[in-house]
Parts: sequence; C-alpha cells; structure tokens
Amino acid sequence: MGKNAEIFTKAQPLSAVGFGAEIGVLKSSKWNNPEPEIVLAVASSGKIMGATLGNDVNLRDYEGRSALLLGEAKDQNGSCAIGPMFRLFDEKFTLDDIKKSNVQFSMAGKDGFTTSGSNNMKEISRAPEDLVAQVIGKNHQYPDGFVLFLGTMFVPTADRNKKGLGFTHKKGDQITISASHLGTLTNWSNTCDNIPKWKFGIGAFTNYILKRNSKKF
Repeated sequence: MGKNAEIFTKAQPLSAVGFGAEIGVLKSSKWNNPEPEIVLAVASSGKIMGATLGNDVNLRDYEGRSALLLGEAKDQNGSCAIGPMFRLFDEKFTLDDIKKSNVQFSMAGKDGFTTSGSNNMKEISRAPEDLVAQVIGKNHQYPDGFVLFLGTMFVPTADRNKKGLGFTHKKGDQITISASHLGTLTNWSNTCDNIPKWKFGIGAFTNYILKRNSKKF
C-alpha cells in the first residue's frame, strides 16, 4: 500500500440508482460482480456528515484488461447504487460505528444460484478520514460535496456456470446489502441498455427547482 489511495470518479451527480431499482452491467461484459460497501456523505468543507450503503458494480473483465478502461467499467447506466437512506452522524451514530461495521451481502438468482459474504470494515487498510483528505483539499474541491465509497474486502468467487469460471451476474439477480445502523439496500441486475435511461441531471434538477419555486408566488 502506497501513500496514494486509488480514488476515481464512480458516477456523475444524480446518476446513482436507489433502493429497489435495477443496476446495470454492460451487455458485453462476461465477468462482473457486485461490491458491497459503506458510502460516506461529505460536505464541501470536507466534513464527513453521515453514511449509507452502496453497490460499486464491478466489470472485472474490463478493469482487468486495462487501467484506461476504468471509466468505461465504472461509469455506465445504473452502475452505481446507493441507499436505502443517508443517516447523519449524531451522538448515537458516529464515524467509529462505521469503522466497526460489518457489511452483509447476499445474492439470489432466478437460476437458483445463491451466494453470500461480508465486508468487515476493520480489514480495510485506509481510515475513512485519510480517504476523504485525499479526495478534497487545497488541490481539489467539491463545491456541492460528494459521496465516497470506502471499498470492500469481499468479492463473490463461487463458480456459477462452469467450474473455475467464478461468479458473474445474470439478468434478474437480487442483490441485498445490509449493515446495522444503515438498513438494507436491495437491487436487481440487468444490462445497462435495458434499464431506464438516466435523464435527470443537473439541468433537469435546476428546472425542477425553478418550476417549484415559481408556484409559491
């Protein structure tokens, strides 16, 4: 482990899907898997405000082929799931609770295949504060804040189709990620081209706010 964390852009603002939605994998991907993670909500000041759960949908065949394909592997329609809620830190829920969390994962396919595991945050080598400090500071700012996936120690490896080929998604897989303090995030898998297109970006959000405010007068 070097001094620099491997930090990259996962998804554009407002592009993540939530609880109950379909996640997307590229139809051309033959080796992919979910990644159960805890996600931090960070203010523009760099202060860590709270946390939620996330699924960093991983196209292992793309990422393994070339580092230059990271963007294509990570930023696709439905490639980022977050939820079921953001829980803000207070006297009963702190960053220390996150550091001690054990994220549970289970998957059930329409073909009868199931697999499960866990992501123990104690096993992750970098502290959340260190990761946040490497994302935002004098060299790089986020005026609207950001959400940060903290990584996972779990990757499903059980053979699904043939011996030695490991795990990969099929259409209709139910993916469940849960942790105490943060609830449960459930999604279903599909290909990126067969799930609802992402249309609600910054422009649509701005227009929505303007229309909502105009109705007050």
